[in-house]
Amino acid sequence: MDGLQRYWYRITPLHLILLPLSLLFHLLAAMRRMLYRSGLLPSRKLPVPVIVVGNISVGGSGKTPLTLWLAQQLIENGWHPGIISRGYNHNQPSPASPQAVYATSDPAEAGDEPLLMAQRKLCPVWIGRDRAAAGLALLQAHPECDVLLSDDGLQHYRLRRNVEIAVVDGIRRFGNGLLLPAGPLREPPSRLSTVDAVVTHGGGPAPGEFSMQLHGDIFYNLLNPETTARPVDFDGARIHAIAGIGHPERFFGHLHNLGIRAQTHAFPDHHRYSPSDLAFADADAILMTEKDAVKCAAFASEKCWVLRVDAQADPSLFQHLLEKIAPYGHQTA
Repeated sequence: MDGLQRYWYRITPLHLILLPLSLLFHLLAAMRRMLYRSGLLPSRKLPVPVIVVGNISVGGSGKTPLTLWLAQQLIENGWHPGIISRGYNHNQPSPASPQAVYATSDPAEAGDEPLLMAQRKLCPVWIGRDRAAAGLALLQAHPECDVLLSDDGLQHYRLRRNVEIAVVDGIRRFGNGLLLPAGPLREPPSRLSTVDAVVTHGGGPAPGEFSMQLHGDIFYNLLNPETTARPVDFDGARIHAIAGIGHPERFFGHLHNLGIRAQTHAFPDHHRYSPSDLAFADADAILMTEKDAVKCAAFASEKCWVLRVDAQADPSLFQHLLEKIAPYGHQTA
């Protein structure tokens, strides 16, 4: 599918072939959603409110940072969240049975994003192909949890949800506006009119949307996390930057805005790194995202530095969210 991405932000003669497939995908996606909404396909309701953070497009839009921001906000307001995710491994499917993810889990088994969230140590993180089953397993293991955040899963209709939040890439938006495989969309833009909040990551939000930005200017050494550096510390150094995320240019642009000039190396989303990917003979430092770092830790050198970023969203987004889940109440510590 990566080879098709170059066609997702324009219209080319190839779309004469792709458009019929896109229309078929659109029809099947609409029928599937209708079957769940009508009850012909079973869905599962969990005993606590469920907040789904997802998107309608393929690729990174900032769902995981926003999920972590929401978890932090919930904790600060007396809630006890848990996070569920499908889990992802480029070479293996998601686990059929739910499993917990810990800070020390193997990224090849847990997936990069769930492991990143677990390493933040905000709340329990569980993964499973069936997110409803993963949520139930998490609640059984952590009965103190009174709200669940689903990282991704807007189209996982088997899990009933109380709140839907769709994250939109403010720069790329919806590409050419077409559904897979002719474009980057899983569902048409009209789907956004049915969610509880649309959050725009970067760029300018459209009317009615909430804004979100990623901020971070401190790097930590992957081998010695207590050792940190500022952008100025890399002045004059020979820098290489890697990114295996949905939109690598966002990370490279962030570095540029910090005043760091680097040779950039983009990898496919969820790329499984090997030592050869970091073999830059002339590098004084190799900069990477947290998502890359969890997969490079086993063979990293002292040249590897990780940029931690945190989401900063419109405060009114969380107030809007609280109004949606407040009727369910929450347990107190």
